[in-house]
Amino acid sequence: MNVALIVLLVVVALVVIVVAAIWGTYNSLVKLDERVNEAWSDITVQLKYRADLIPNLVETVKGYATHEKSAFENVTKARAAVMGAKDVKSTAEAERTLEGALSKIFAIAEAYPELKANTNFQQLQLQLQDVEDKIQAARRFYNAGAKELNTKIKIFPSNVINNMVGHFKTREYFEVPETEKAKIEQAPEVKFN
Repeated sequence: MNVALIVLLVVVALVVIVVAAIWGTYNSLVKLDERVNEAWSDITVQLKYRADLIPNLVETVKGYATHEKSAFENVTKARAAVMGAKDVKSTAEAERTLEGALSKIFAIAEAYPELKANTNFQQLQLQLQDVEDKIQAARRFYNAGAKELNTKIKIFPSNVINNMVGHFKTREYFEVPETEKAKIEQAPEVKFN
């Protein structure tokens, strides 16, 4: 009788351990998935804030360079594409286009010293730089969360549990646009007069 009771206790203990492991693994996948969702939400908030600044920037530059109509239209189209993007890949592509369009606006501003000295333009430029920094930080947080979730989905035993529930999917990384990569990789130029 004691042997049967011991075997029963061992079987119950093993079942409890397996259920606890499945439960813990599933909960960790849920937490990682929510962390990535939160990080993506942070990115979209910053993109929206930047998109709200862009019309003010365009209007300020328009006041000085009215003949640059195509540049203003390109920024407006690129802004709309970013706001309409539905997933990571389309957002990254739209970001790449917007970066190029904004760089043309800032190149136009370089040709107008009075525009560069305009307080509104300077303030918008600072706000845009601040939001760009926040977007980069949010992108890093998102990519770190995506990496952690993707790894957890692929490794044993969580891959088995994920296959049973079939709920969690790997996430795409939000890649840095090529123009931004070039800015990061380019060494700063120092000149002494």
